[in-house]
Amino acid sequence: MIISGAVWDSCIMACAPAFTQPSRPIFQELLGAWVLCPGRHTVTRMIRMLDPVPRRKHDAYHRFLREGAWSLSGLWLILAQMLVTGLLEPGATLFLDVDDTLFHKTGRKVEGAGTFRDAVRSTKKHVVYALGLNLIVLTLRIKAPWGGEPLGLPINVRLYKKGGPTHLDLTVEMIQEVHGWFPDRKIRLCGDGAYASLAGRLPPQCQLISRMRRDAALYEMPVQRTKKGPGRPRKKGKRFPTPEGIARKADKWQRVKFDCRGDIKERLIYTRLVLWYATCPTSQVLLVIIRDPNGKEPDDFFFTTQLDATGQEVAEGYSGRWSIEDTFRNTKQYLGGEDPQTWKGQGPERAASLSFWIYSVVWYWYIKTYGSQPTWAATPWYPGKRTPSFLDALAALRTVLWGRKIFARSNSRALLRKFADVLIGVLAQAT
Repeated sequence: MIISGAVWDSCIMACAPAFTQPSRPIFQELLGAWVLCPGRHTVTRMIRMLDPVPRRKHDAYHRFLREGAWSLSGLWLILAQMLVTGLLEPGATLFLDVDDTLFHKTGRKVEGAGTFRDAVRSTKKHVVYALGLNLIVLTLRIKAPWGGEPLGLPINVRLYKKGGPTHLDLTVEMIQEVHGWFPDRKIRLCGDGAYASLAGRLPPQCQLISRMRRDAALYEMPVQRTKKGPGRPRKKGKRFPTPEGIARKADKWQRVKFDCRGDIKERLIYTRLVLWYATCPTSQVLLVIIRDPNGKEPDDFFFTTQLDATGQEVAEGYSGRWSIEDTFRNTKQYLGGEDPQTWKGQGPERAASLSFWIYSVVWYWYIKTYGSQPTWAATPWYPGKRTPSFLDALAALRTVLWGRKIFARSNSRALLRKFADVLIGVLAQAT
C-alpha cells in the first residue's frame, strides 16, 4: 500500500508565513533531512540526506539556525493552530503539561547554556550537574485514536538562562501566549511540584493541577469582619493539619476507578477545600489525597485551582502528565535534539526547539494519515503490541520520504520497487 505524503506537504506549506523567501527552502530541506537522518543529528550529518548534488553551501544551514531571518514564535503559533484545529473538537478544553529538561552540550562557550542539575542522573543522595540548555517545554495533551497513554505534543518552548526570568515567569509567558492564540478555549495546566506556585499567577481562564507538599501549611479562609476595628483584616483563618495529618484523620474516603495512562486503577480519594497561603494567598484550592487501598504505595497529595473538579479528574489529569516525559525521551533519543553542533547566536535555542517542533509534526502526520490503523509488522517477540511508538510513526514517515527520493527519478518497475521496498524498510528503522 502506497501512502501519500499530502499531509506532510500541507504541514510544510502552512509554515510559509514564518519564513522569508530565502529561508523557506532551507527550512524545508533541513526539515526533511532531520527526519531521515539516522545516528547523530549534527547539521553536517543531516544535510548528507539531501540530494547528492548540493544546492547551496553547507554553511547556509548553520547560518539558518544561527542568524536566519525567521520567526520561532510564528512557527509555534502555526503548529499550535494545526494541532488544535486538526486533532481536537471545536471548543474543547486545552489540556497542557509543563516541565523543564536539560539538553546536554559540550564546548567552551555555548550561547544560553549553563550548569544545571541533571534530573536523570541525580539521586536523593548524589546530585549530578551538567552543562547544557535548560528548556521549559509546554505540551498539548492529545488522546490518541488507538487509546492507551496520551501523547504530549510540544506547542511552545522557552530557554531558561541564569539571571533572567525564572521558570515560573517563562511558563506564565507561554500560557499567556497560548491564551492569546485561543482566547475562547479553557486551559487546564498540569505541572509537578516545582510549578505549584503558578496557582496564584495564571490567568482566570487557566486552571492548575500540581503536587502539594506533604508538610504544607494549610488554613481555612479568614472570617470576614462584620464591623470596623483596629488592625488589618486577617488573611488566614484557622490552621489545618498538614496534608499528612489530614490523611491520617480522614474517614470519608471515596473509592474510584480512573484512567492512569491507559490502565484502569482503583484508589481511595479524599478531597477538601483549603487555603494554601504560601502558594495561592487570595483563594482556596482543592486538596486531593490519593491512597492505595492495598497499602502498598504511599499516599499522594495533589491540588487544583478548579474548585468544582472531582478527585477522579485530578487523578487522571496528573497521571497523564507523564506524556511529557515520553516526549523528552523520544526527542533526545530518536530526533537527536541534543546533537546539532551550533554554538553561537540563536542557534542552540532554535535547534533544540526545532527538534520538539518536529516531534509534534511527525505525530500529527501519523494520526492524520493512519488514525488507529497499525503500521508495524507482527513479530514473535512482541505479539501483543497494540499501540504505536514514536519510532513507528517516524519509520512510517521515513518510508514515504525515502520512497519519494528513490523513485522520483527512476523507472518504478515492479521488480525494482520490490527490492527498493526492502531497502526503504531498513532505512526507515535506522536510528
